[in-house]
Amino acid sequence: MQSVTPFSSLRDEQERMTSLLALIKQEQLHLVAAEIDAITEITARKTVLVGQLSQLAAQRHQALAAAGFAAAEEGMEGWLAQAGNPEAAALWAELLGTTREAKEQNRLNSLLVNKHMLHTQGALNAVRPPAQSGNFYGPSGQATSNTVSRRVVIG
Repeated sequence: MQSVTPFSSLRDEQERMTSLLALIKQEQLHLVAAEIDAITEITARKTVLVGQLSQLAAQRHQALAAAGFAAAEEGMEGWLAQAGNPEAAALWAELLGTTREAKEQNRLNSLLVNKHMLHTQGALNAVRPPAQSGNFYGPSGQATSNTVSRRVVIG
């Protein structure tokens, strides 16, 4: 039986992070083109990958703890120094680089999402009547009023 080390699932973690980065880049293209249906599908796929990445990181953290290191990214540096495994060190550096790039691309995507939200809010504000008029359309399409109605209760 092979022992589980922090290196055991590192390749899987890198592969999934590379897939996540590719999805984030696809998402960016769809955000620029305002293709909402495609974004919804990508979001579902990203959620699956993030779940898998969380599981793999948890396995790595458990292996680090079992080896006597901190069960966190900092522990990986100590383990790599002790293990003296150049392949593991290179894969870890690659994973960190891919993670940084994915984080930056995700930040840019959030800026695009905010831009779309501001545009949508502006369009909604343009079709809404001024607040002082008190006349609004409800979900049923019927006119409503924001005035308070008072009912007299006679007891």
